[in-house]
Amino acid sequence: MYQNKIKLTTQEILDKSFKIDTRGYRPKEVDQFLDEIIADYDQFYRIINTIEREKNELISENMQLKQELRNAKMNIEIVKRSDAPEVTNVDIMRRLARLEKLVYGDDKKERVNYNSDKYEEESNFDGE
Repeated sequence: MYQNKIKLTTQEILDKSFKIDTRGYRPKEVDQFLDEIIADYDQFYRIINTIEREKNELISENMQLKQELRNAKMNIEIVKRSDAPEVTNVDIMRRLARLEKLVYGDDKKERVNYNSDKYEEESNFDGE
């Protein structure tokens, strides 16, 4: 994937030889070679940084997905262990209607005294 962006291999760097002048290696040739090495190192660092960012993003996403999975498993367990019958909107409406009759009923007999024992007996909300 990144082979086209890197010019020199380690073997090419190792095998590189410079022509010798009367005063040593040709500085221009050495500088050009070193410029290629520097360019490759810059490319390596960019590649490494990109891969590190991608790795960190994937680790973060992986942790988030694991947490979501744990939450989903816990919710499934809670639902499986729940023995209580499911309460529907119809049940809630029936209970509300019964409470309204008890509290706002026309007859005094239907009204409830909140301090009496009768209220406790009549306020049984079993979803009847």
